[in-house]
Amino acid sequence: MHIVLDSILPTYISNDQVSSSEIFLREKVMFESPKKYLINANSGVGKTSFLNLIFAINFSYNGDILYDNINIKSNSNLIQKLRKETISYVFQDFKLFPNISAIDNINLKNNLTNYKTNSQISEMFEYCGIFEQKDKLVKNLSRGQKQRVAIIRSLCQPFNFLLLDEPFSHLDSTNTAKVVSLINSEVSKRSASLIMTDLRINSFFNYDKIYKL
Repeated sequence: MHIVLDSILPTYISNDQVSSSEIFLREKVMFESPKKYLINANSGVGKTSFLNLIFAINFSYNGDILYDNINIKSNSNLIQKLRKETISYVFQDFKLFPNISAIDNINLKNNLTNYKTNSQISEMFEYCGIFEQKDKLVKNLSRGQKQRVAIIRSLCQPFNFLLLDEPFSHLDSTNTAKVVSLINSEVSKRSASLIMTDLRINSFFNYDKIYKL
């Protein structure tokens, strides 16, 4: 699969703000599987907005976004299919339900997709060091624990692209290394791509391309 961004710019960002961007207002910027991309930018430049455009939850932009040559703006019936089968997203603010348990947050997704077995989910919790937290309410978890739950949830569906919005910001180096290994394994199994945003240039993954937003 490939995604092409052609001359896109959120309507709430001015041309002057993106004069040095390698993505906004550029012609035919392509993301394709199975490749890894890092989107580097300072705070407030539009990293989350950029991912929200790709995930088709923000249509306040000029330009075109094409998914295998299909413009989602004119094919709104494909949006749910896109999110269920093609693109998974680790949101910066997690988007977890606080008043149910960590495992129930995962099962809400997995019951729709039937992508992972209960045993596989338990193994991911254990590998990420949060097995003992799986039955706790999300509101009682630390931010680092919530971040790992959100990452596990994102892996409980098929995808060609995995979107990661500053996914390790609340993790120490040991836990980051574990989660990076898990993500690498899952992406490799699916011959999928990942698009990650971060404040800094990093070496978490072997990136095929680094873009300045």
